[in-house]
Amino acid sequence: MKILSAQQLAEADLSTINKQQISSNDLMERVATLVFERLHQRLNGSPVPVKIFCGIGNNGGDGLAIARHMIQHGYHVKVYVTNCSKKRSPDFLVNYDRIKDVTNEWPVLLSCKEDFPEITPQDFIIDAIFGTGINRPVDGWMADLIVYLNSVKAFKVAIDMPSGLYANTAHKTDDAILQADHTFTFQTPKLSFFLPETGQYTGTFEVINIGLDPEYLMAAAPIAQLITREAAQNMYQPREKFSYKGDYGHVLTFAGSKGKMGAAVLCAGAAINAGAGKVTAYIPEDGNFIMQSSLPEVMTVESEGEEYITDFKNPIENAVLCIGPGIGVKKYTCSAFAKAVKEQSTPIVIDADGIQILAKHPELIKDIPKDSILTPHDGELKKLIGEWDNSYTRLEKAQEFSKKNNVILVLKGAHTITVAGSGQYVNSTGNPGMATAGSGDVLSGIIASFLAQGYDPLTAAAFSVYLHGASGDLASQTYAHEGLKASIISNFIGSSILQLFRNPAQEQQAQPQS
Repeated sequence: MKILSAQQLAEADLSTINKQQISSNDLMERVATLVFERLHQRLNGSPVPVKIFCGIGNNGGDGLAIARHMIQHGYHVKVYVTNCSKKRSPDFLVNYDRIKDVTNEWPVLLSCKEDFPEITPQDFIIDAIFGTGINRPVDGWMADLIVYLNSVKAFKVAIDMPSGLYANTAHKTDDAILQADHTFTFQTPKLSFFLPETGQYTGTFEVINIGLDPEYLMAAAPIAQLITREAAQNMYQPREKFSYKGDYGHVLTFAGSKGKMGAAVLCAGAAINAGAGKVTAYIPEDGNFIMQSSLPEVMTVESEGEEYITDFKNPIENAVLCIGPGIGVKKYTCSAFAKAVKEQSTPIVIDADGIQILAKHPELIKDIPKDSILTPHDGELKKLIGEWDNSYTRLEKAQEFSKKNNVILVLKGAHTITVAGSGQYVNSTGNPGMATAGSGDVLSGIIASFLAQGYDPLTAAAFSVYLHGASGDLASQTYAHEGLKASIISNFIGSSILQLFRNPAQEQQAQPQS
């Protein structure tokens, strides 16, 4: 699913009006009807007191039209208009007049703090003050209004955007932004919904298809792509009936050290669980028993070092190298890492301590094969690209690093973002329970597995991130967020692939791989 900018969505509105030969108010009425239908499905005629706060632009016009529909269907609605300027949009004015036709009274005008109404926890609040058109911080008594709305415990629904939130640019930490419990957004999600500083304001969100011009939407170059279930389905490559293990590639993991053999086990195990035909673990000598007893499916090759990997003698041709989990950063390990990377001619996966080594020895970055995949968490990423002021700067710096070095970056976190040059691919799966030791080792093994199976590097990265999150989501249904651990996530990889193609009515409780 495309993620478009605020400017692109405004252009899509205009294109829709021109091509469908409708008025802007017709489009507003369409939007209001679709939002009302969803509200009506949830409220089902409940006598809950509804308070709708409307701005004086088109978002406010949406709010007025929604209010009219709710009143006509018997809801107890009180409408408030923020009287912050004499300038009003034409469509706002049309709907301002229309609501009087059904209420026989004008909405309540708010002009200062003293006008704010009393709100109780039993109220249902709809925020239609500012939408995607906002381009500066909310100030004055309008900011006080947002702070006031945030202070009450009533359930709050935002129309298109929580008021004060920008669609695709950064805001300052003290900006007034409405904290919504749920957001109905139009046509495409907004990039700000997926970033740490801004995603918190939307609550849950729902994308409503409002029928914007499909030709414009098809041609528009997105600022990012959301990897949804449908997108993941299209990435999946089913196996051929007449095939054997050699058709599904060979993963070579370069992982583990004294005290961190678990990282090696998790990485190799995930590669097996994700379908690699063969997996060989390159490990310290003392790690052989742990690996063989933990994963009988995995072959091993021992380094000369007993506790750490101290050398690299590539035992396998045409294997996909996954390097870094739990290897440490000791001098001889760094030398072995450098040798392993230099010997590769096809994309590899670099994670964890491998990224730490690159940060300590940036001259090695030039030796990384084109389209290799690096999977840093924020602490590791800062060592590669430096500090950032906000999540947008983080993405810009990641894009620059990706372009300069011809690599793919998987920026781990809630809504992990895969960066490939100027392309950004936002994940839609995962949960807070996956913030646990070893989860990243599992992800690197999954990515290497799909690389070995013949997926192109970008698809391998984005698809693996989706499945990794989906595995965590399925596992959390059994273990809760608090009960998740990396090995459990890995054991649900197969279930997450099955889940891709289950109809909702057919979905049953998923079981982990044994």
